Amino acid sequence: MEQIRCDVAIIGAGSAGLSAYRAARAAGKHAVMIEGGPYGTTCARVGCMPSKLLISAAEAAHAVHAASGFGVHAGTVRIDGEAVMERVRRERDRFVGFVVENVEQLPPEDKIRGYARFAAPNRLLVDDHTEVHAERIVIATGSTPIVPEEWALAGPRVIHSDAVFEWTDLPDSVAVIGTGVIGLELGQALHRLGVRVALYARGTSVAQLGDPEVLADAARTLQEELDIRFETQIVSVTADGQQLVLTTRDAAGNERQDRYDHVLVAIGRAPNVQALRLDLAGIERDRRGVPLYDRTTMQCGTSPIFIAGDANDELPLLPEAADQGKIAGHNAALYPDVQPGLRRTLLAIAFTEPQIATLGAGWRALWQSHGGRFAVGSVSFANQGRSRVMLQNRGLLRVYGEYGSGRFLGAEMIGPRAEHLGHLLAWAVQAKLTVAAMLDMPFYHPVIEEGVRTALRDLAERLKHPPAEPPPPCPDCTPGT
Repeated sequence: MEQIRCDVAIIGAGSAGLSAYRAARAAGKHAVMIEGGPYGTTCARVGCMPSKLLISAAEAAHAVHAASGFGVHAGTVRIDGEAVMERVRRERDRFVGFVVENVEQLPPEDKIRGYARFAAPNRLLVDDHTEVHAERIVIATGSTPIVPEEWALAGPRVIHSDAVFEWTDLPDSVAVIGTGVIGLELGQALHRLGVRVALYARGTSVAQLGDPEVLADAARTLQEELDIRFETQIVSVTADGQQLVLTTRDAAGNERQDRYDHVLVAIGRAPNVQALRLDLAGIERDRRGVPLYDRTTMQCGTSPIFIAGDANDELPLLPEAADQGKIAGHNAALYPDVQPGLRRTLLAIAFTEPQIATLGAGWRALWQSHGGRFAVGSVSFANQGRSRVMLQNRGLLRVYGEYGSGRFLGAEMIGPRAEHLGHLLAWAVQAKLTVAAMLDMPFYHPVIEEGVRTALRDLAERLKHPPAEPPPPCPDCTPGT
């Protein structure tokens, strides 16, 4: 067995792992990166980029259908499923190629192929061919889509999101289990591309939303277009020839059966930590086996082991993975001189239509941190000028501010171009701007941002009248509501 010694060993070559490797090298340390799967990152292969390619095709199809609202009448729309998926795969491979090319340019001696597991807190075994002695270790092993075993027994037509991007044609029908970001994005895109789609949720959640008013507006808005069945339990998934029979039970206890070509499971992702033999790493773990760590330093306890990206099950977002990897790699290089790194203001976006964005401190977080003592301003996009001009006048924005300081705290929204509004407001949170300072900023006309100004004006007025007594406990801020 080959023996390798290094300053820092990084397990995983995804977004977090690559960022950790670069940070450790920039600090002047000898770092190696261990990867057993294909290079290319989750984002490029099966996440951010291919999903947006599918969504872009769906937006083109929808634009043709929506044109009549402007008095523009197109001819018969024909969706070529093979052409749609060929472009998705072709452009996906192009994005993956960029990542692989960057990895290939790294020194060969810094890359170890195989799956790593701990043999001791400072020693890793890679398959059965290499033993790595590392003074510090970064865990950046990513995550895997969850598919319950009893559903998977129905056969290969029970899939997760990764499999969608290998299709060579669009199916006739798909059941999507889950109304999180992935389920909603893919479900709406497939629906707009002519696939019969139904989405199932065991509760009433929509993407990452926590504000009950935005959540209700999002559910109502999306249900105007999509067949979304909230508060529905999956009883069974069984194979029947070339289709699947999905048996479900609604909140009233009524059961029904529906047939689909595929069942797409989008109920979440699990951290890839089970095969690491963390019991030999000498670090504390939670009940699921995920290491306990400091989110400002990415350090596991006081050990020389750090964790970053989807592996820590905190925020499965590419910008977060990159930031966490940089912090973990830098601190691993400088251990034991571990310092807090830059954790940026939270920004999460669902590329549905209307788009969904949350940023800064959300509704649930504020009920915990401020005990309900925060002000809320809002605006509906129903009559917002530019939104109405574009026939995209749907959605609701709620913005949050702190009594006394007047500081802007965060926002939740569903609305047109929310990806851009979200960035604007996230920057304001990170800059620690007050609501008054934000209202001093320029607003052009006619733009969607004028809706932001309306919400901020509402918030500024409410900040003038703090409640005399603490509000009652929040009934809607527990996880999963």
